[in-house]
Amino acid sequence: MHDYYKLLGVAPSASAAEIRRAYAQLARETHPDRFTDPAQKQRAERDFQDITTAFNALTNPRSRAEYDQSRERPQPRTPEEIARDAYSSALQLLETEQFDEAVTLLRTAAHHGPSEAIYHAALGRVLARRPSTAREAVSVLERAIQLDPRSVGAHVDLASVLAQQGLRLRAQKVCEAAQRIAPRDAHLVRLAADLGLGQP
Repeated sequence: MHDYYKLLGVAPSASAAEIRRAYAQLARETHPDRFTDPAQKQRAERDFQDITTAFNALTNPRSRAEYDQSRERPQPRTPEEIARDAYSSALQLLETEQFDEAVTLLRTAAHHGPSEAIYHAALGRVLARRPSTAREAVSVLERAIQLDPRSVGAHVDLASVLAQQGLRLRAQKVCEAAQRIAPRDAHLVRLAADLGLGQP
């Protein structure tokens, strides 16, 4: 992520008026209409968009305060740190039922921590909430089970979403596999009963 102050060439203590002046100057210099060469024009469009984003963030007192706070926090550097940070933030968003934002962060966690079953399982669980993303939920949960075959929660979530899609036989097979791992799990016992399965 760009440093908005550096992009605009102002100090973090700059007033709103100074930020406006800096933006006006840069907007004149980088406006895409000034360029005829396609490559230069494309680069100018990106630069113009970046400085406009910085300007909008820094001239709104609330978003500037939030941005200043985020600059003070240590930023994750390694893929593992990025994944952990995204997963942690997603869990907080789920508590307030901000599902779309949580999905975005869980995708980030799964991308940066591809071998961590917990990220895939959490993403699959949230995707399974909506019919439009149920098919994706199946493949994500299957990946979670591949990474951690003893994850009863991922098995239960996968069997549930398969059953909701009318894939009862596949759901039963997943449920039976989970029963071999944890036959007394309460969620699993309930799901097995719903699917017409008895105790293993």
